[in-house]
Amino acid sequence: MSGLRDQLTYGAYAAGWGAVKKLPEPVAVRLGRTIADIAWKRRGKGVRRLESNYARVLPDASPERLAELSRAGMRSYLRYWMESFRLPAWSKDRIRGGFEPKDLHHLTDGLAAGKGVILALPHLGNWDLAGAWVTTELRTPFTTVAERLKPEKLYDRFVAYREGLGMEVLPHSGGTAFGTLARRLRDGGLVCLVAERDLSASGVEVTFFGDATRMPAGPALLAQQTGALLLPVTLWYDDSPVMRGRIHPPVDVPESGTRAEKTSAMVQALADAFATGIADHPEDWHMLQRLWLADLEPRPGPSGAESTAAESAVVEPSGGESPSGAREGQVRPGERR
Repeated sequence: MSGLRDQLTYGAYAAGWGAVKKLPEPVAVRLGRTIADIAWKRRGKGVRRLESNYARVLPDASPERLAELSRAGMRSYLRYWMESFRLPAWSKDRIRGGFEPKDLHHLTDGLAAGKGVILALPHLGNWDLAGAWVTTELRTPFTTVAERLKPEKLYDRFVAYREGLGMEVLPHSGGTAFGTLARRLRDGGLVCLVAERDLSASGVEVTFFGDATRMPAGPALLAQQTGALLLPVTLWYDDSPVMRGRIHPPVDVPESGTRAEKTSAMVQALADAFATGIADHPEDWHMLQRLWLADLEPRPGPSGAESTAAESAVVEPSGGESPSGAREGQVRPGERR
């Protein structure tokens, strides 16, 4: 059964990359919206979790408002997938015209300083499109991290897809990602990390929309270790074919405190910036999984003690945690990576 699931999973993604990218853009847009509406009407587990997460972002929202928001959220989510499947076929001009960021000077000034830049993003909008815009419009390559997926050929396909957009992709497992990212930053390079979900025991606990969750320490640790600039980024859609974005002011390394205290303060600052973008555009936050600690189901730990059902973060030999905070595991059709 596991082998069959792997084949079906790979087949679903391969069909997307093979067929959707050949469709005229208006047809792909309509297809994505149709699939989103069907999924929303079925009210599966992912849709219900999306709605539950939106309820934390908008605690005063009525059930009708949350249902309306989850429908918009699924349409945004499928827009992400339709765009991602089609990105390899987009022209450079289409990529350049597909994204419009505000406050770009934070990034360009940081790169010009030559000390390296870390962009940290939540699951808002389409970070693959933003990355393709950086490599195309700014002509700046960057390095990112991807979890190893099952089946292995699906992981290879995702890596090839992102490398084709101009990204260097490192596997988060194996104990080498953190060191490689640090070297890229010391050479004045750019690193991009999706960074609002790390529910492992080694994640940093933060307050997010009034309740506790954990986020990965990697971006903050890299900034401390290398002196690179740490910039939060938020993305969103409007009614146009152009995705919008904002590069927030830098998250500075505190001047005093222990390493753990500095890391905690920096990760909380990232969480606050992410929350600003999510509150402004909640329908573009594609979080179909559990996020807050209160929503996690306890499970027995290795010693028999209770621990949260979460993804395990890799502790790198250098003492830094995995920047991705993601687990190794099987990906299901429709699940975002």
